[in-house]
Amino acid sequence: MLRLLGILLTVLFAIATAIVVWPQFFQLEQTFPFAQIVAVRGVVLAAFLAIAVLSLLMLFARPLRGFAASILIVALVGAAATGAIGAMRGFGTGSLPEKTDASVRVLTWNTAGEAVSAETIADAILTREVDVVTLPETAESVGERIAVMLREQGHPMWVHHVQFGDVENGPQAWETTILISPDLGDYSVIQSSEDGSSNTSSVPSAVIMPVSGSGPTIVAVHAVAPRVEAMERWQSDLEWIADQCPQGDFIIAGDFNATLDHMAALGVGGGDMGYCRDAASRTGTGITGTWPADYPELIGAPIDHVMATQNWNPTGSLVLDAAGSDHRALVVQLDPVAD
Repeated sequence: MLRLLGILLTVLFAIATAIVVWPQFFQLEQTFPFAQIVAVRGVVLAAFLAIAVLSLLMLFARPLRGFAASILIVALVGAAATGAIGAMRGFGTGSLPEKTDASVRVLTWNTAGEAVSAETIADAILTREVDVVTLPETAESVGERIAVMLREQGHPMWVHHVQFGDVENGPQAWETTILISPDLGDYSVIQSSEDGSSNTSSVPSAVIMPVSGSGPTIVAVHAVAPRVEAMERWQSDLEWIADQCPQGDFIIAGDFNATLDHMAALGVGGGDMGYCRDAASRTGTGITGTWPADYPELIGAPIDHVMATQNWNPTGSLVLDAAGSDHRALVVQLDPVAD
């Protein structure tokens, strides 16, 4: 009886391991609780290693030796697979190559209201020579203060803004602010983003198009978090984001509240979200956690992204200290693909 129980537990553990390592194979990557588990692959890896160590200790108990060996093998396979996925996407905090005249640098940072000062954001923009900034949970007034500081330093940027709700001094989670260098041309937020007729469900995103008809369309993203009561809205938000990246010239950046695993069914033509490809996973920082910032990077969730269509080549990415926010910032360099 004990042997049969051991076999049953081993089979169940093997099935659970397969689901946790690659839930998209079972089409469970957007299903509770697997969506929450796969978001923190560093924790999953640590859990497999802890189970492996426990199994090693159990080998000293002769009656449990066969069961412990089976669990040990499954745990090591799960750890190896999880580690291999992490290695392919990248565990580092990254770096940026030398910027060229054609390069575009994009910064995204969920600032948690004014947890990060305008001065800190402006300094990050100046230091990294950023051209496009998306700031979920940041008020327009903060964006304007940043723009004034940048102008005084010879780095002007235009401010764009979307807000849900008409409550004066309402929560900054209802706002998303975008700054774009005039070197990229004149831009305007499309009407459907401003009036919410085509947008994410609970917190605002924005589609900003070049007025002149040249330059990339910028999509500033803020999806709702995948809480138990918000799973359907979260899934709808991800589908909306994917729809904002058709073929063409697009850069999307922001707080997706999703990792690459959650996007498995949303990519088209080699993209991760629509036709857009994730920059961090192609430049060595794809597993580095951007949330929550008070956790080490290796056990956080990489839910903040910069993505672009295939006319852009990601050449570097850098995860920055949170400086007070619950999210770390992400800076990416994109270079045009040679014709």
